[in-house]
Amino acid sequence: MISPRITFHVAPMESFHAQEICGWDYKPPYNIYGWLPWEQMQALGIEFGDPKLRGEQYVSVLSGSGELCGFAQLFPMEGVVRLGIGMKPALCGQGMGHLFMKAIVKEALKRYPECEIDLEVLTWNQRAIKAYHKCGFTITDTYERRTPSGDKPFYCMVYDKQQDTEFPTQE
Repeated sequence: MISPRITFHVAPMESFHAQEICGWDYKPPYNIYGWLPWEQMQALGIEFGDPKLRGEQYVSVLSGSGELCGFAQLFPMEGVVRLGIGMKPALCGQGMGHLFMKAIVKEALKRYPECEIDLEVLTWNQRAIKAYHKCGFTITDTYERRTPSGDKPFYCMVYDKQQDTEFPTQE
């Protein structure tokens, strides 16, 4: 069981973490964040089903006791690292999202100190947006993007390194 004073840390994503993540069941409307079955992800060689991509871009987010609490993708682009985030369904909505995000941001800053950090979030997902704001992200753009169920409105949110006192940048 996760305690209210949880700490999160990032570790390499192991294949057994990826398999567990594929089995997570999000309740609507968050069910759009679910993954294909693990065997299918491996067979298709997509996302963390591809061992090379998993090693380069995906990390597991663990509790202090080593329990899998979520994952992140750190997708490098030109001058930017884009985050993709997923928290274990049972932990969502418990007020821990900003702490979860801090662990991911810390890893992104360590790997890509010169890059801007951003993420995309569906505009209706106020639960996630609140956590991202609390962690230091601000909305910088709104646009539509294709999803499996059609075009949907997204926010682009950028991490403000200048406001960060916990992970100061070295300039």
